[in-house]
Amino acid sequence: MPIRAFNTHDHQGCIKAGLAAAERHCAENGLHFTPVRRRVLEILLSEHKAQGAYDILNVLSAEGLGSQPPVAYRALDFLVTHGFAHRIERLNAFIACSHAEGQHAPAFLICRTCKRVVEAETDPNASELARAARRAGFVIERTVREAEGLCPGCIEGPATSGEASA
Repeated sequence: MPIRAFNTHDHQGCIKAGLAAAERHCAENGLHFTPVRRRVLEILLSEHKAQGAYDILNVLSAEGLGSQPPVAYRALDFLVTHGFAHRIERLNAFIACSHAEGQHAPAFLICRTCKRVVEAETDPNASELARAARRAGFVIERTVREAEGLCPGCIEGPATSGEASA
């Protein structure tokens, strides 16, 4: 899958596809995709930026969907548990999963200037960490890969780059 968040693209298509994938997965697996869970995923899909739980709670509260922190945290926990979202450790925030159709080992590219976060695909079996684990007889169950730097738009500067569609 191409890394779209750093490029101009049909962002409304991102949102529709993400919600449709979650709805389909929940229906196929007997999971309750409540209005609050759906709205939290929609909020996460609205930008290619990680968002904190309290940022999400502010939107939910303004829309009358709940004003207590457990409302946001429960929805985020559901979304992360079922692979619809990821927690970005470095930022203590969340981002919608852009590869919600299957198992994967994501790496997150975080722009330190514009704060965009992109989920990139990686091959966990080809990494130096995987080789070291195999040599030690260790089985990796979860890794967190986050890289901070500059996205193409911030490298070029606002005058010369096209802002990604939001």
